[in-house]
Amino acid sequence: QVQLVESGGGLVQAGDSLRLSCAASGRSISSYHLGWFRQAPGKEREFVAVSKGNSGAEWYADSVKGRFTISRDNARDNAKSTVYLQMDNLESGDTGVYYCAADGARSWSIQAVRYDYWGQGTQVTVSS
Repeated sequence: QVQLVESGGGLVQAGDSLRLSCAASGRSISSYHLGWFRQAPGKEREFVAVSKGNSGAEWYADSVKGRFTISRDNARDNAKSTVYLQMDNLESGDTGVYYCAADGARSWSIQAVRYDYWGQGTQVTVSS
C-alpha cells in the first residue's frame, strides 16, 4: 500500500513561482513512478510530469516543459520518497487541483488510469 500527501498549493499571480511537495510512503517506494497530474474545473485530469522509478528520469507534458521541474528524494530505507514540482513562470492556464500519483508497473505512463495510488490533491490558483 502506498500513501501520498501533497502540500504547497496556493494563490499566486501570473509569472510567480510555486513548489509542490508530495510525501510518498510504502514498501519499495523508490521503484514506483511518481507523477503529477492536474485537473481544471470542467476538464479531464491531465498529465504534468513524472519521475520514473529507480532511474529518476523525468518526462514532462509539452505545456509545462521549460517552466516546471520535477525532482525526487528517496530515503535510505526505501520506504519513503518525496517528489517535488517546482513551477516557475506560472500562467492562468496552470490553475487547477494538482495530484500526486504512484504507479508500480515496470513501464511508465502518462495515462492517469495507469496510476494505482493518488493523493488528495492541492489547489493551485494563478491570477492574471
